[in-house]
Amino acid sequence: MTRIRGALMVQGTTSDAGKSTLVAGLCRVLARRGARVAPFKPQNMALNSAVSVDGGEIGRAQALQAQAAGVPPHTDMNPVLLKPNSDIGAQIVIHGKARMDMDARAYHEYKPIALTAVLESYRRLRARYECVLVEGAGSPAEVNLRERDIANMGFAEAVDCPVILVADIDRGGVFAHFLGTLECLSASERVRVRGFVINRFRGDIGLLQPGLEWLERKTGKPVFGVLPYLQGLHLDAEDAIKTEQDEKAQGKRLRIIVPVLPRISNHTDFDVLRAHPQVELQFIGPGMRIPRADLIVLPGSKSVQADLVWLEREGWTVEIRRHLRYGGKLVGICGGMQMLGTRLDDAHGLEGAAGSRPGLGLLDFETRLDPQKRVQQVRGRLTGSGARVAGYEIHLGVSTGPARARAAIELDDGRRDGALSADGQILATYLHGLFDAPEACAALLAWAGLERPLALDYGALREASIDRLADAVTEHLNLERLLAELR
Repeated sequence: MTRIRGALMVQGTTSDAGKSTLVAGLCRVLARRGARVAPFKPQNMALNSAVSVDGGEIGRAQALQAQAAGVPPHTDMNPVLLKPNSDIGAQIVIHGKARMDMDARAYHEYKPIALTAVLESYRRLRARYECVLVEGAGSPAEVNLRERDIANMGFAEAVDCPVILVADIDRGGVFAHFLGTLECLSASERVRVRGFVINRFRGDIGLLQPGLEWLERKTGKPVFGVLPYLQGLHLDAEDAIKTEQDEKAQGKRLRIIVPVLPRISNHTDFDVLRAHPQVELQFIGPGMRIPRADLIVLPGSKSVQADLVWLEREGWTVEIRRHLRYGGKLVGICGGMQMLGTRLDDAHGLEGAAGSRPGLGLLDFETRLDPQKRVQQVRGRLTGSGARVAGYEIHLGVSTGPARARAAIELDDGRRDGALSADGQILATYLHGLFDAPEACAALLAWAGLERPLALDYGALREASIDRLADAVTEHLNLERLLAELR
């Protein structure tokens, strides 16, 4: 059998067009064919991140794509990660390590240096793998960002990589998206685009066929295929919060609510709860009514003090105290844990203006933000039930105080994580992925009041979703024609 070798880049006509999904599907398809394949995203902007095998921080989409490829996630797969901490500024993560904070204009000037890191990682991946599937960011049609671009055509031109464009037909105007994007490209960039993939189609494909033929005549480029709208996929989101839930049978369900903080991070912590048949999960955004619930979870945050101010303004602090008076349970994860303490101290201005402020005062500990970020995968046991838990830490800050003596989790490395209130109502932890392990999820739902909770294996659901996606890619795309573009 002829070995498949080379690189191919997937760019989108818009954000959330399906780039991450298509790359994940192609990674699994190539892995099934025996190819050694790796995903790659030069530059990612997201507050959902994962811990790589080499102890760095990368976008969760690249970790998922690595799983689809059957290889461990590595920092080379996402050498530049931007984690926004304001509307115009972000923490800059290079090769998995937080380097600095920059505003948008300063980062634009920094891009030539960032490109060096991007090319180093790409060359290492090309040396280790037969195939590299590259994901773009946003859209190459953003002409205001063309100068010094390292995420889309700027990268593709630098390494001479062919490109396919994907568009989401569910948004409408799919043919205008393709033609408009091509019109915004330079002559050499248009030549680099080898063809198109349409994503999230539902309906009679026969009614779409005249449009596909028109697009091919108009551009002289092929449509490699049309992917259907796949309901119920359990794949890690790059940034957008998924609010839809699986269809669930009738019966008593545990009600869980989560505030959508302005700088919420790693909201993939709740994917398993969205999928759980005995859970009703609701994300509560600004201005929304805060409903009664069995469990409130304060999520991670990239700007803890600012998000705590937002919580107070939205009425959450009053509602949380009422919730506890009526016997409800409360969990704080990472930044959410830090909010539960008595004080937050950011003397170095790591997440905004330097200063300190009171926390919610629900647990007796203080948090001091420290420039040294802890990034690692961890395992342990919940102290209350002994259930095994597996997760990861990505945080600035050290929390100390009397409440830490009653830990929430005993880690396998000998450390004690988080805190559990004396009355057992409040659990605080630095661990993302708290609910992912089936045993831990069942134990936590039982603690929150659910009778006879099921132990949902979300990892198995994710694997089944990747396989289902790969099956759709195999069925609906002209793979031989598409993969011929790898070079």
